Amino acid sequence: MTLQEAITARHSVRAYTDQPITGSTLEALERKIEEVNRDGNLHVQFILDEPKSFLCPMAKYGRFRGVRNYLVMAGKKADDLDERVGYYGEQIVLLAQTLGLNTCWVGVSYSKIPGTYVLEEDEKIACYISIGFGETQGVSHKIKSPADVSNASEITPQWFNEGVKAALLAPTAVNQQKFRFEYLGFDKKSDKEKVLAKKGSSLIGYTRMDLGIAKLHFEIGAGTDNFEWAE
Repeated sequence: MTLQEAITARHSVRAYTDQPITGSTLEALERKIEEVNRDGNLHVQFILDEPKSFLCPMAKYGRFRGVRNYLVMAGKKADDLDERVGYYGEQIVLLAQTLGLNTCWVGVSYSKIPGTYVLEEDEKIACYISIGFGETQGVSHKIKSPADVSNASEITPQWFNEGVKAALLAPTAVNQQKFRFEYLGFDKKSDKEKVLAKKGSSLIGYTRMDLGIAKLHFEIGAGTDNFEWAE
């Protein structure tokens, strides 16, 4: 399965079997987490066979069942922490999908169990991601149109339009999709096409994290050789 195929196949899954994550699948995830922590300056921790975090009332309200494995998405406090968590965390999510696993981004439907993770000075937990073999593959949800989240049209480049389509399949908090991508055209100084990505406003929050996830999807759909992000 390619990453583009994983984007299409991935759906949020909240109920899991008791099949453990082992062997080459576990090794591939652990290597990816090391890479993500290095490149994203994060402190992601992979917790295995620990069910207590998803036995709290909030988890039951969120319809989580059978969660025994999860990622603690943490890092040093910074203005861009949530965006980095989204961008790099979704790399793990998509890899997991290619390995036959299922996942779900979790904002509040979990409890922090002492002793299951380590936080260094000035670090915080941004969210959890449940991971394992799902009881089902999940279901798709209604998404916005390209016109709702971008200036994509018949005259914008095909790669840009494909990037927007991939971004629309990105998981966001309560499916809010509060992001926008704008094609800015060719920039002579950088000799590159420019794209602006920006978050919207939401009472629910998590828009910076959502933007990071959507930017990764856009890059996969559009191809990073075709453009640069505008500041």
